[in-house]
Amino acid sequence: MYSFWDVTLSLLDGFWITGKLFLLTLLFALPLGLIVCFGSMSKYKILSAPVKTIVWIIRGSPLMLQILIVYYGPGLMFGLPLLPRFSAALVTFVINYSCYFSEIYRGGIQAVPKGQYEAGQVLGMTRSQIFFRVTLLQFVKRIIPPMGNELITLVKDTALSRTIAVYEIIWAAESFQKKGLVWPLFYTAVFYLVFNGLLTILFSKAEKKLSYFN
Repeated sequence: MYSFWDVTLSLLDGFWITGKLFLLTLLFALPLGLIVCFGSMSKYKILSAPVKTIVWIIRGSPLMLQILIVYYGPGLMFGLPLLPRFSAALVTFVINYSCYFSEIYRGGIQAVPKGQYEAGQVLGMTRSQIFFRVTLLQFVKRIIPPMGNELITLVKDTALSRTIAVYEIIWAAESFQKKGLVWPLFYTAVFYLVFNGLLTILFSKAEKKLSYFN
């Protein structure tokens, strides 16, 4: 019979994979999302049109389907070797969330009044000075709430990586279910709630620090 401590240690191993997938997705998707954002906002249709199409496809199709395509697609379509399971999940999450982040960035950039750019130019400020001194903090203030929602969704979406047998926390809990223990599956909720609670507190504090822009 497994003790509470045995189950906790096993779930912690799974949650380590969950946390690693979450952090690496952020590391790559945040800057990539900015690049995608600039591409979709480009005045050149030859660039903006395909970027917008890709964003539409990624946002409009299920994440689980995307994971399966990235993992099995290269082998089935081109005869290439399969990516490692974790790498396939990571690539999928980075592509998916960079598209979502790009839309959040775009909304934040477009929400800053154009008059503030013009006022900065009248004062003789360069474009970089206007960006860093006038618009950046306002941009950050506007994207914090939707970004917080997306990060909490990302924490929960990592469970979909079990579709290709990535040993995350849900997979770890289900291994006990096969041995006749059901409660570890419900116990996983504690890990998600604690992690998401910390993210909520972090974003709440960030919003308060930038509240002078209200």
